[in-house]
Amino acid sequence: MPDRMTTSDRAAPATPSAWRWRLRGVVPGVVAAVVVSVGVSALALVVQERVGALAALDESVIRAATDVTRAHPGLRSALLVWEAAFQPLNVYVVATAVCLLAWWRGGLRARAIWAFVTMMVAWNLALDLKLVVARARPVVADPVSSAPGYSFPSGHVANAAAAATVLVILLWPLLSRRSRPYAVGVAAVVVVLTALDRVYLGVHYPSDTIAGVLVGCGIAVASVLGYRGWRRDRPATPPPSGIPVSTPTRNEA
Repeated sequence: MPDRMTTSDRAAPATPSAWRWRLRGVVPGVVAAVVVSVGVSALALVVQERVGALAALDESVIRAATDVTRAHPGLRSALLVWEAAFQPLNVYVVATAVCLLAWWRGGLRARAIWAFVTMMVAWNLALDLKLVVARARPVVADPVSSAPGYSFPSGHVANAAAAATVLVILLWPLLSRRSRPYAVGVAAVVVVLTALDRVYLGVHYPSDTIAGVLVGCGIAVASVLGYRGWRRDRPATPPPSGIPVSTPTRNEA
């Protein structure tokens, strides 16, 4: 995923045909955004209507998970530490620092800006969805923890998923082929553990965490598809016969 542009591209204004080419390039991102929106909306509708099978599954999992946490005080302490560490504000402070390092030390200026903007959009959309769906938190007879606000989607999970996905994409050009699978693995483990943390503390239903993963990862994927399409190189027009072609020097944007 190149993060480059030619010096001539910087100097020359975009022509109407160039704008049309860029707009066509973002279509995959728009399609991905629509697919994610439909999926999350369908899940939100099922949650709001309290469809029997899903509602029963959510309640039974919450009861079982909180029973396990209640029986193991050490697990509860670890879950609370994870909850505090992965507050969205903490996640984005660290993620912003990574974006700045990728810009200054890695030379990935455009990618760093894309990453930061995408994460801020994900943060705000997750908050907006909570207000729209307005699902109440789980009610447990003997709660092991509590949290303010609405339940769907899980903000912790949505933001962890968005930040993890975006940072892997951001740092991909700087990672060796050997280290890339480890980066993906670490990101996946962080998201899964955050989802389990919310359920075992009894502050989110499993469906809330699934929605969080869909929102966070979906926004990141749709955004990067649009970013790549917007920045893709336009096919070169063959020059007239006999005219030499010079290859412009490509510098990191």
